Amino acid sequence: MTAEPTPGPPAPAPDPVAALAGERVDHRFKSMPPDAAGLTVGELAAQRRSVFTGGFTTPLLTLSADALEHNLRHLAEFCARHGLAFAPHGKTSMSPQLFRRQLDLGAWGVTVAVPWQARVCRAFGVRRIFLANEVVDAAALRWMAGERAADPGVRFVCYVDSVRGVELMDAALGTVPGAPPLDVVVELGVPGGRTGVRSAGQAARVAEAVAASAALRLVGVAGYEGEVPDADAGRVRAWLRSLTALAARLDAAGRFASLGAGEEIVVSAGGSAWFDVVAEEFAALPELSRPVLRLLRSGAYVSHDDGHYRRLTPFNRVPGEGSLRPAFRLWAQVVSRPEPHLAFLNAGKRDASYDLGLPQPVAVRAPDGTERGAAGLEVVKLSDQHTFVTVGPEAGPGGADGGLEVGDWVALGLSHPCTVFDRWQLIPVTGADGTVTDLVRTFF
Repeated sequence: MTAEPTPGPPAPAPDPVAALAGERVDHRFKSMPPDAAGLTVGELAAQRRSVFTGGFTTPLLTLSADALEHNLRHLAEFCARHGLAFAPHGKTSMSPQLFRRQLDLGAWGVTVAVPWQARVCRAFGVRRIFLANEVVDAAALRWMAGERAADPGVRFVCYVDSVRGVELMDAALGTVPGAPPLDVVVELGVPGGRTGVRSAGQAARVAEAVAASAALRLVGVAGYEGEVPDADAGRVRAWLRSLTALAARLDAAGRFASLGAGEEIVVSAGGSAWFDVVAEEFAALPELSRPVLRLLRSGAYVSHDDGHYRRLTPFNRVPGEGSLRPAFRLWAQVVSRPEPHLAFLNAGKRDASYDLGLPQPVAVRAPDGTERGAAGLEVVKLSDQHTFVTVGPEAGPGGADGGLEVGDWVALGLSHPCTVFDRWQLIPVTGADGTVTDLVRTFF
């Protein structure tokens, strides 16, 4: 009798992030080379084409490979120095490849703002998700409960800020058998700001409602200091102290008693403008009954920018801590010079952020490949698919028109990266000479 072969170990599950390289390049992805249609993303990246001569069309958003890696490492190192756990805000990029890199560098998990973003994270294997928002959508809550029932190692942490919200969550979650309680944190807001309780009394009532729910478990407090009106270091510091005081008050009231041995009380804040002050105030947090997970949630640092965050980065205030570099460049082409001091580029609101500042010209590239600075050029308006650029005489040789010619490429620095990634679903990552070394996929 022939012996049955001994079965080998099961094949490893395919890596969904690696599988992105197998996606086909086609018309869905803005500004990809027409002759690359049908190639996989991995095949296109392997060709090491030039952004400028490899068939890419304008407008085209690129990410600097060096700046991207620099930024990722610097904030990971900052968190390690200051004893902070890190759950970068994924809604900035919604890129599984960047999530993976952040997790590889030690991130605790990924932060998102709404449930569909959490679904993207789960589809690409993220196991710890901080949902920095109230969730009262029954379908979304049932999905989270189902994920937890199928794999208790998956963890969600959500905001709560009202008794009514707690009641809605309890009702929805109670319909999913076998799901462990969902972890929640009381969100502290600020008068005139966004969501979150406005007082310690409101927080106490919400915490009491959570304690009465079989489907929820209170694990900490959280908020976002970027909502502080007229924010400066003093006002942000005062708000953070109210957050840490709330954690201590709820702990003294026994509201974290449901945490098991070795589990941590979550205290979380931190965008990309005040993480230095967050680190200082979290370090001063009084001792609580259990260990504390001091969780930072910065997200815009990944690409940084040439406007809003470049002015506000904590590394401007504490340069010894590190630095961040703008990683985005939006390349657009001069398509019209209808008046002596006016030029039009073929990028617009569909391509560039504009909610916290207009793009800034940073370089000009002529068709022969020579590059120069962009002095004298100023973006004054965006329409749907055009950028209005005024041209001063200091822009370069050539008299009153500044030497800017139809056909030139202009590199634009962007402000507020949170509204850039969502306009581009496939973004070339480039070396210093414009060679494409990778392509980053986003999901919006």
